[in-house]
Amino acid sequence: MTRNYDFSINEFYHVYNRGVDKRKIFIKKADYDRFIFLLYICNNTKPINIRDYRGLTSVEKFNLEKEDTLVDIGAYCLMPNHFHLLLKEKVEGGISLFMQKVTTGYTMYFNTVYKRSGSLFQGSFKARHATQDQYLEYLYAYIHLNPIKLIEPEWKEIIKKNNEKAKIFLLSYAYSSYLDFIGISRVENNILNQEAFPDYFQEKSSFSGFIESWIKNREDTEV
Repeated sequence: MTRNYDFSINEFYHVYNRGVDKRKIFIKKADYDRFIFLLYICNNTKPINIRDYRGLTSVEKFNLEKEDTLVDIGAYCLMPNHFHLLLKEKVEGGISLFMQKVTTGYTMYFNTVYKRSGSLFQGSFKARHATQDQYLEYLYAYIHLNPIKLIEPEWKEIIKKNNEKAKIFLLSYAYSSYLDFIGISRVENNILNQEAFPDYFQEKSSFSGFIESWIKNREDTEV
């Protein structure tokens, strides 16, 4: 893994990667579900064997007791050919070990299901250090609004022109932490540790208001 900085404990990072050759890495619901469960169970200092969790219900899976966690997860979004995570380093080497466990576990699953071999992801994961409040807060909008690309590639234009269409679509999209931030109770709530991140959104309504304001007023920018 080659980067121009080392991960530092208690610092925040936007972590992302895509499929090799921009291929789809999530094809059916079960694929998304497996990756999301890996976000939960791999955030664990203890080695895991995914076979140990066969037959458990979703409620049981997302309430499994874990050893100390490697990272704090602030937000996530899975797209057909890539993913975005907002992570905080908790222990030395935590982000690197967490990502190794998640991507290795998911690659093994994907290659078995789809009868393929070799790398699934486009090299080592990418990361950007969120050193400023402005950028860190922006990531909550960027990550959670990403799925709108699925209904309109020029997503930042459609959400300005058709705010309601965007909001309805986000409510139907189960593969990000958007639903957790607006207060919808589900088993995936346990993935996040929002208390480890700046308290930008003290109430669920404040997050909704933030998204509304971002849609209406934010200038077009790219991560």
